Amino acid sequence: MPFTKFRNLFGSRIARIVDYRLEERTRGVFQDFETRIDELEHCTVDHRRRLAETDEKLETALGDLRWIRGELDRMIPHVAAQEEQLETLREKIAMTPRADDAEALEARSLVEEIQRQHAQIRVRLTGMARYEERLSRLENAKLTPAQ
Repeated sequence: MPFTKFRNLFGSRIARIVDYRLEERTRGVFQDFETRIDELEHCTVDHRRRLAETDEKLETALGDLRWIRGELDRMIPHVAAQEEQLETLREKIAMTPRADDAEALEARSLVEEIQRQHAQIRVRLTGMARYEERLSRLENAKLTPAQ
C-alpha cells in the first residue's frame, strides 16, 4: 500500500508537469487555431448568405426564362404563318406582269388626280366646318340672354 500512495503522488505530479508543459507549448497554437476557426466561421456565414442570394437570383432568372420560353412557343406559329404569307406575296409579285412606261405614267397621273381631288374635298370640308362652327356660335349668342 505505501508504494501505491507514492506512485499515485508521483504519477499525479508528473501528470501535472506534463499537462503544464503541453499547455505552455500549445497555448499560442491553440489561440491561433481558435482565431482562424472564428475567421472561417465568419467566412462560412458570409458564403452561405451570398449562396442564398445567388439561389434567389437564379430562381428569378429561371422564372423569367420559363416565361420567355412560353412566349417564344406561343409566337413561333405566328411567325411561321407570317413567313408563309410573305412567301405567297413574293410569288404573286414575281408572277405579276411588268407594266410598261405608258401604263405607269397613266397610273401615276390618275393617282395625282385623285390626290388633288382629295385635297379640294378637304378644303371644302374645312370651310363647311368653320361655317357650322360660326353658325353655332351665333345661335348660342342669340339664345344666351345679355348680361
